[in-house]
Amino acid sequence: MTEKKTKIICTVSDRNCSVEFIESLYKEGMNVVRINSAHTTLESALEVVENTRKVSDKIALLIDTKGPEIRITNMGEEKGFPVKAGDEVIFEDNPLGVSGNGLLYTNYNNFVKEVPAGAKILIDDGEIALTVVMKKNERLYCKAENDGLIKGRKSINIPNVSVNLPAISDRDKEYIIWAIKHDLDFIAHSFVRNKKDLIEIQKILDQHESHLKLIAKIENQEGVDNIDEILSHCYGVMVARGDLGVEIEYQKIPIIQRQITRKCQERKKPVIIATQMLHSMIENPRPTRAEVTDVANAIYQGTDAIMLSGETANGRYAKEAVRTMTNIARETERELKPNFNLELKDITHPVAAVLSCQLVSATRKLPIKAMVFDTRTGRTGRYLSAFRPRTPIYAMCYTPYVMRELALSFGVYAYYMDPTQSKDEFIRSSINKLLSEKCFREEDMIGVVGGSFGPSAGATFMEICPAGLMIVPADNR
Repeated sequence: MTEKKTKIICTVSDRNCSVEFIESLYKEGMNVVRINSAHTTLESALEVVENTRKVSDKIALLIDTKGPEIRITNMGEEKGFPVKAGDEVIFEDNPLGVSGNGLLYTNYNNFVKEVPAGAKILIDDGEIALTVVMKKNERLYCKAENDGLIKGRKSINIPNVSVNLPAISDRDKEYIIWAIKHDLDFIAHSFVRNKKDLIEIQKILDQHESHLKLIAKIENQEGVDNIDEILSHCYGVMVARGDLGVEIEYQKIPIIQRQITRKCQERKKPVIIATQMLHSMIENPRPTRAEVTDVANAIYQGTDAIMLSGETANGRYAKEAVRTMTNIARETERELKPNFNLELKDITHPVAAVLSCQLVSATRKLPIKAMVFDTRTGRTGRYLSAFRPRTPIYAMCYTPYVMRELALSFGVYAYYMDPTQSKDEFIRSSINKLLSEKCFREEDMIGVVGGSFGPSAGATFMEICPAGLMIVPADNR
């Protein structure tokens, strides 16, 4: 059966993270395990990490930070209080205050100071909408726009209002240090607004000489507006449509998704489309037609990865959800055409970029069955992947963590290899390994991109010929 090219991220909860469960998701097509720090502790998250590593060393591990978000404070023993349209709700600034009975506090001390009269305040992903009627005596007086129940610890969104929250909280720092210590692969930072949010985290990673890569979660208008500078300071982007759909008018979300996907492809940055992709499968064994179309459209637009959240974290049909996503990906990928006219931007290694472009272009005129390259950073793989070739891309990686990083790149299948090999040894050992796994046959034509001057020099040559010839010593050809 043809292996899918689109990568799948599965959220795994500490409440359901057995080796058997993770292995079942992996066999159905999962490439990356996501840990949501908002719903776990450091101790329970470690169990997810350890069990994932027992399944396969190729599964990448990603953890979300909570990021600069605003939440209502606790309500003590109360389970919340009801409001009806037209009711008054008051906000005061006191992060230690206990909310309840029509009076709300938030975890942000300058909430009242920075939110203007006339602003919309959305609670719990928009379940409750409030309008700020008046600011007086260091209070916000709001009117409820609909009936509902306001509960403690629920999220707050303020569309089109920029607040000066710190980029990372003390809790975020704790999780970042934990991720470094336990050698995770990605940190997905929530509510990224600009490059400063990412620079703060990168400083921590640099201080610890960590290889962890930053994924910027785009969840508000500020992040959308600053996407170009954000892309210059992250490894990849997640279009997190949950909060994004609350912060921005819903009809704009498909356009924003398409625009961000295109920008990521031009910049060789992996892009993830997330939130409610197969949401109905939390409770049902089959997806809706709209969900199937949503997943397919994300792939048509050029996403590298698609993500499951509640579907695998607490859904009744987790394994079936991954299988469904894999089947949709395989079927959709048959219709994808390589983007031969793509113009890559921000080229850091022009030789690798030119070789990648030429190899993909060669697939139009030659029956190339596979592309093989060696890599120290994964850069050549991201260059090749950006063009979305139909030909599979096999990455022979000099470090295990680069092998896992490429679990986010469309169409790239990564392997670990001995970094001490010469150019000829690299070619022979790589081709032999791929032949043994039946990735192609000896008579198949393949393209190889490699480096003649060691791993640190990057790609310097391209070779195209039948695979069998590449495993014969050069003096015997």
